[in-house]
Amino acid sequence: MTHKVALSFEDGLTRFIDVLPHETVADAAYKARINIPLDCRDGACGTCKAFCESGTYDGGDYIDEALTDDEADAGYCLPCQMSPESDLVLRISGTAEMAKTGIQKFTARIERLHWYADNTAGLTLSVENRDKLNFLPGQYMNVLVPGTGIERSYSFSSGPEERELRFLIRTAPDGVMTTYLKERAAVGDQLVLEGPVGSFFLREVRRPVLMLAGGTGVAPQLAMLEKLASSGVQPAFPIHMAYGVTFDTDLVEVEALERYAELIPGFTFDTIVADPQSAAPKKGYVTQHLLPAHLNDGDVDVYLCGPPPMVDAVRRYWADAGITPANFYYERFAVGEVQEHNVHAGAAA
Repeated sequence: MTHKVALSFEDGLTRFIDVLPHETVADAAYKARINIPLDCRDGACGTCKAFCESGTYDGGDYIDEALTDDEADAGYCLPCQMSPESDLVLRISGTAEMAKTGIQKFTARIERLHWYADNTAGLTLSVENRDKLNFLPGQYMNVLVPGTGIERSYSFSSGPEERELRFLIRTAPDGVMTTYLKERAAVGDQLVLEGPVGSFFLREVRRPVLMLAGGTGVAPQLAMLEKLASSGVQPAFPIHMAYGVTFDTDLVEVEALERYAELIPGFTFDTIVADPQSAAPKKGYVTQHLLPAHLNDGDVDVYLCGPPPMVDAVRRYWADAGITPANFYYERFAVGEVQEHNVHAGAAA
């Protein structure tokens, strides 16, 4: 059985390769003209050492100097020796440029443009060669704004298996994407996309999960939930989302969250609105509505996506609580349509 392996590089670029039965990841990468770090190819030097984010594999033969037992137990592996037993996500040492592979470009067509509110749009696209556009739930694409030569970055809100691509876009006064969407965009327009990009993506669920979303930061987490719902595998641990916004009108895709709560065993969510005049039952900030069960004494994987003030506030919250999550994955973006994707993958600082 052929398995799909995502090679996640240090610069955020991800490339996917198909690995045949009994083929090593390194050999498949070579066939795809992706030059991941290699030297001996015999499991003796450790040059190709990578970290497996998710999936199972046969580690192959190697010597202890190349990969120690402690490293192997922690999830490190040697692509020159390993054979996948499932789809994998590998964190590769080095950049995509070093591997002599570049970002992929795709041509998309606008199928729907929906306005949730004056400042939030939902964009649905179809893509030529959709089967060649693979991404990890949580990643984003760079979108070229027609007629400008300027790119804007938006996270997928749709799952990797869905044929159409969906994005949530927070607009900004006089923004180039805002101007295009409000004044010129029409069904049938063509857009150029580049990617996928980003190290903020769903890992294998190995402990309780806490998802924290601010505003349109819910988009990548919708993609993660869609992946969990469509996988057919029931998570063995609870997953909770706290979704915070400023005003009632900022809440989007609540119906989707309700559907995921029905489809994913153990998934629950809260919506929190900061506006004191809100009709929402829970008001204030996300951190005010986290329970000890959600923190699980730190044995939890945290996924956080929102504007910088929210990201900073959540990090202070954990520090003040004296708890360090097992893993803290976050993505911050500027308020408005220009998104800055800065990600920390690992234990919280």
